[in-house]
Amino acid sequence: MNYFAGNFDVAVIGAGHAGIEAALAAARLNQKTVMFCINLDSVGNMPCNPSIGGTAKGHLVREIDALGGEMGVAADKTTLQSRMLNLGKGPAVHSLRAQIDRKAYTALMKHTVELQENLILKQAEVTELLNCEDGWHCITKLGAEFVCKTVILATGTFLGGKIFVGEVNYSSGPDGMFSAEGLTDSLIKLGIPLRRFKTGTPARVLKSSINFDVLEVQEGDERIIPFSYKTEKSPQNTVVCHISYTNDDTKQVILDNIHRSPLYSGVIEGVGPRYCPSIEDKIMRFADKKRHQLFIEPCGADTEEMYLQGMSSSLPEEVQIQIYHSIKGLENVQIMRNAYAIEYDCIDPVCLSASLEFKEHSGLFGAGQFNGSSGYEEAAAQGLVAGINAARKNLGLEPLVLSRSSSYIGTLIDDLVTKGCADPYRMMTSRSEYRLLLRQDNADERLMPIGFEIGLIDEDTYNKFQNRKTDKENEIERVRKLTLSPNEALNKKLEELGTTPLSTGIKMAELIKRPEVSYFDLAEFDASRPELPFETAMKVETEIKYEGYIARQKSQVEDMLKLENRRLPLDVDYTEVEGLRLEAREKLNRVRPENIGQASRISGVSPSDISVLSIWAQKRRMEKNS
Repeated sequence: MNYFAGNFDVAVIGAGHAGIEAALAAARLNQKTVMFCINLDSVGNMPCNPSIGGTAKGHLVREIDALGGEMGVAADKTTLQSRMLNLGKGPAVHSLRAQIDRKAYTALMKHTVELQENLILKQAEVTELLNCEDGWHCITKLGAEFVCKTVILATGTFLGGKIFVGEVNYSSGPDGMFSAEGLTDSLIKLGIPLRRFKTGTPARVLKSSINFDVLEVQEGDERIIPFSYKTEKSPQNTVVCHISYTNDDTKQVILDNIHRSPLYSGVIEGVGPRYCPSIEDKIMRFADKKRHQLFIEPCGADTEEMYLQGMSSSLPEEVQIQIYHSIKGLENVQIMRNAYAIEYDCIDPVCLSASLEFKEHSGLFGAGQFNGSSGYEEAAAQGLVAGINAARKNLGLEPLVLSRSSSYIGTLIDDLVTKGCADPYRMMTSRSEYRLLLRQDNADERLMPIGFEIGLIDEDTYNKFQNRKTDKENEIERVRKLTLSPNEALNKKLEELGTTPLSTGIKMAELIKRPEVSYFDLAEFDASRPELPFETAMKVETEIKYEGYIARQKSQVEDMLKLENRRLPLDVDYTEVEGLRLEAREKLNRVRPENIGQASRISGVSPSDISVLSIWAQKRRMEKNS
């Protein structure tokens, strides 16, 4: 017999990176929230790499922070080493990545959740989900029945989790925790389309068994920029990472044992990540490559476990030992936790709307790996949006839908709900057509006003943002007006930088636009320059230097917004729209786009189909108005 356990506004099933952001957002928006997890020790767990950020992922963390999320705050407090990636490239792809103390991060996130008003953290496995007249009923394995207005599914890799190591496989969640077995059948009964995805993780090895003397050292940055706009004291580098490489011996061990890989023997059914393959997958897919890089990273300040980034595997344990021992510096390494692959249940995200609510199930939301994505940052971003929208639905407010032109979060969600994903989705800068506008350095300008309006950004944080923005705008205006006259010292500096010296006066802004010259190079010739924080000064340089490209992308955004503003009815049967190709009718009926812009991004819908659809929609509006 079940027993009544209480009424809640929002229930969050799962306490990983998606679940945490969802629950905190809902609770901070004054919703009585309960968050379930199978094991309280799994709250905010990092079952794979002990890091936050990376290419495009750093952008997501900054956007989460600008909207009022928690990931950036926690990452700054538990950073071991910080590096800004891609500094040799343009500012659009500069991305922050930090090595994190994984246990400290988990403990901090768990405590943050425990202290949050309106939020209850509950160790329980939800095995059944019922849609009833009085709301959604979440029933646990022990028979507790929670009645909730809205529910967010953020099950990560726990749902139907199955571990694979060589010929051995068994039901399990990540890190040796229990898998969630009962909920899958309940979701199937609701008609929710499930499928199997797979991911993997490398071994953790004993620090004292590594020969660091023969490895390349990877230092952190001297100047550290934090993830969070709320962080006043920048994190410090306390560790170094190391680099090694696979070799011909590594390759031969894998080729000799590839028949024992569950990935190649056909035992694994789930689709694995394209952009983060296992080492055996790398060897097979990139046969001509002489070597593959691996990073040796600490898991924490108070543990001897080291993480082997780039070496995930599902080969048998004894083969893993041979692989690692073939690598320079790891000849005598001792494995503490073996590598494994994990298969799990997730959904086809095209069944979700852009608010992350299920189209066919009012009040039910999905977030994170449950939606077919991979990565902590992608999960947290979706969790934040799902939590905001679950709360807003309960409050009778319009959902928050972020556009592709506003954020990487908007791009991520639009890609998932419009195009779906054939394999675990990973965010990359190349996925955005507006990446020069969506830099990590301007996440506050793009999203903090939204976070403030929603109620997740406090007034003090918002006022500091406005001051930063004003300082930047004032400095750009000053630099545009300031004329530098030619003189011996300035011309000598310009020649040293490899650019043409001056013969007449020039506006400083025009000088900064030269590829060889930076805003910082001209400091000694700029007596009226105000003291600005480094990141504000970087924004000044970027917006001046790339002014023309930024203007061009803004024009592209305006053109796209015209299509986004042309709404489509959600109840139309596209098989009845004359002139559409058969494939377009099928895809449009499957995705049910909310506007012409979204329809144009559906794979299989051609420009000619969009023309037909635009004419049909305009005709329908005219008939409705008349």
